[in-house]
Amino acid sequence: MASAKAMAQDEHQFVLKSGHAIPAVGLGTWRAGSDTAHSVQTAIIEAGYRHVDTAAQYGVEQEVGKGLKAAIEAGINRKDLFVTSKIWCTNLAPEKVRPALKNTLKDLQLDYIDLYLIHWPFQLKDGAHQPPEAGEVLEFDMEGVWRGMERLVTDGLVKDIGICNFSVTKLNRLLRSANIPPAVCQMEMHPGWKNDKIFEACKNQGIHVTAYSPLGSSEKNLAHDPVVEKIANKLNKTSGQVLIKWALQRGTSVIPKSTKDERIKENIQVFGWEIPEEDFQVLCSIKDEKRVLTGEELFVNKTHGPYKSASELWDNED
Repeated sequence: MASAKAMAQDEHQFVLKSGHAIPAVGLGTWRAGSDTAHSVQTAIIEAGYRHVDTAAQYGVEQEVGKGLKAAIEAGINRKDLFVTSKIWCTNLAPEKVRPALKNTLKDLQLDYIDLYLIHWPFQLKDGAHQPPEAGEVLEFDMEGVWRGMERLVTDGLVKDIGICNFSVTKLNRLLRSANIPPAVCQMEMHPGWKNDKIFEACKNQGIHVTAYSPLGSSEKNLAHDPVVEKIANKLNKTSGQVLIKWALQRGTSVIPKSTKDERIKENIQVFGWEIPEEDFQVLCSIKDEKRVLTGEELFVNKTHGPYKSASELWDNED
């Protein structure tokens, strides 16, 4: 796949279908823990980040709110920030959408957010176990929930809406009824899991893609992959910078997570240089492709279903 030139006008951002701009690099806050407020503040004030990605399920939105407040008090204009959050599976019922968003706004100390995503396209019963017990994965009214999300846009509480962790089948189902199409699809994506099917489907629909886990995961940490290390040494960059730049050159925004100040600053030093095409293609050809975040522990009950395998969650598209 050729290196995308989607950032020809301004490599620091991508323009969404709605006309709003999403920063190319954002700070992820999954598993950021007690360091979250400090990390958000550092990322925005010291490192120049303008996108912070969080979710109700991460349990850190109050901390993210403290970090955002500190940055705004330090003189960063709210309209220059891009804040993403996600609605969790226990709130995926039409009547729960607005209250869930209101809780997120309260925790973040904001009166609107820039992007609100369906975290996973499965509804869970309140208090569902991991893995779920019988009857804890409910029938998901995707169309009803999306109408609720659309009303948040109409009412000015959210600028854009989108999705996470969707299969092509589920995306097509959503598009059949959506009045406002998803602006963004967020998904696991790195050279060890290029996620080509949904990536191509989104491109065909003009839906922007944000890559999470761009460095892989603890199970498959690509920063230590010899191919990545070799290219990083050649370019005099860190492995993390090369992996983030790979995502950008592919035409996706990216949300690396770190709680280390030095790493946070390093991760955004990815502008003003390129991975040469031959090296980009080498990264694209890394083998051992597999999804790391399958959702199995959250949604699969091998005995009672309704999903009895990770493959079923992804509509057997892997």
